[in-house]
Amino acid sequence: MDARRRKLFFRATHRGFKEMDMMMGEFAEVNLEKMDDAGLEEFERLLDSPDQDVYGWIIGRETEPDAFKGPVMEMLKAFDLPAHMKAKGLL
Repeated sequence: MDARRRKLFFRATHRGFKEMDMMMGEFAEVNLEKMDDAGLEEFERLLDSPDQDVYGWIIGRETEPDAFKGPVMEMLKAFDLPAHMKAKGLL
């Protein structure tokens, strides 16, 4: 993993909001290596946003602003955290 991806992975796993640490961290573990520069930039914008906002967008409680709509946000919404955790033997 290159330096940029390592930094993003660290930020994704150290959010300060346990649910977001799990969601963003596991998502990053699965998807960071596959992201192109545009995807990395979109993910970084999401990491720069307040946890409560991003969490609300992911779970569908709120609709994300147009500036945050994109392929990475759609991937986050579709990410099946429980299935991923179960496959890792964590559930």
